[in-house]
Amino acid sequence: MSPNVIELALQKQRLQLKSAEQRGALMAAVAELAPAFAVVDGVRDGFRWLRHHPEWLAGGIVTLLVVRPGAVLRLAERGFFAWQLWRKFSEWRASSPETPFKALARFRRT
Repeated sequence: MSPNVIELALQKQRLQLKSAEQRGALMAAVAELAPAFAVVDGVRDGFRWLRHHPEWLAGGIVTLLVVRPGAVLRLAERGFFAWQLWRKFSEWRASSPETPFKALARFRRT
């Protein structure tokens, strides 16, 4: 075998060992985040369940309307205000000629 082939094989082996070490370090770092991932998975599963059982959501809203109508109406008013604000912001963003991100991308290209 030529020395170049041997050197390339050694370099490949060193890179494989280094990447295995980095994978181990990454898995150790991510293991600390496992409880947060479990919470996010639980919330996602809950939303998925609610999507398949909307009658429970409707029943909860009706129950809140009966028990605390003022609180539900205030929440609905705030939600309507937030929706209007989001709609106006979206219209403004769509009508603006250039967003900061587009300007930055244009600046980086030149």
